[in-house]
Amino acid sequence: MAVPTPVPAPVPLPELDGPAPAAPPRATAAPLVTYLLIAVSALVLLTGPSFGLNPHWGTGQDRVCAEQRFEQRWGAVPVELLAHRPLDALQLAAVPPAAGCTLTPSPGKVPVLSVLTSLFVHAGWLHLLGNMLFLYVFGPAVEQRLGRLRFLLFYVGIGYLATYGYALTQADTAASVRALVGASGAIAGVLGGYLRLYPRARVTTLVPVLLFLPLRFPAWLVLGLWFLLQWWSVGSAVPGVAYVAHVIGFTAGWLAVWAAGLRPRRRTGRTAADTLAPSPHTGAEE
Repeated sequence: MAVPTPVPAPVPLPELDGPAPAAPPRATAAPLVTYLLIAVSALVLLTGPSFGLNPHWGTGQDRVCAEQRFEQRWGAVPVELLAHRPLDALQLAAVPPAAGCTLTPSPGKVPVLSVLTSLFVHAGWLHLLGNMLFLYVFGPAVEQRLGRLRFLLFYVGIGYLATYGYALTQADTAASVRALVGASGAIAGVLGGYLRLYPRARVTTLVPVLLFLPLRFPAWLVLGLWFLLQWWSVGSAVPGVAYVAHVIGFTAGWLAVWAAGLRPRRRTGRTAADTLAPSPHTGAEE
């Protein structure tokens, strides 16, 4: 006959003074889409003619002409988007050329796809840094809330909406035959989405009128003032900056996040928006 094994009585745990320790925070997924967008944009600049690093594009005047042809080939041209066909030789003759440069037609160009390629083409390293800085600052927080796939679709979709909106406003202007390059419309959408998701997050910014003293302001103030500045600048005569694309992108980004049913949230601890950075400016150059 088997003898049952005695079960030891449970040993009482010592009581802890104060509240129980909080559970360890859940690991946050790395913002891979944000990093990928930055990496592809940087790679395009480094291998293209704008940066001057690739000897394939030549030097001096040859590189200047190659840069203009590159932007015209891979940038989004309003007339092409509205007519659904690339510019012919007669239309290209109306494009203000760089000194001594000649533009030739791009028969293989697909205008609707040029919107996508234009998001990764930038007119020099300053243009690239101005855009990618704010994608790096605000993108991870938005990607975290939307998820990687939805954030990628959000970024590209807002870019298309802002670019086509810009094309419609430039249909009867001299800028209708000039290429629009840069991701400013899409990044403005990221800023709008961030404002919807984290309106009370503290953003560290440099204030020029106070000798660039770093100060912390709520996101609704910083991004709200940025949006008003873009709106006010739409009718300005500043060349090379697509302010209307900023306004469309920012508005569409805010509305898209609102339509997705994501509620504003208070962020705790160090956030992406706590990065020291100048006031947001995402100038898409032509």
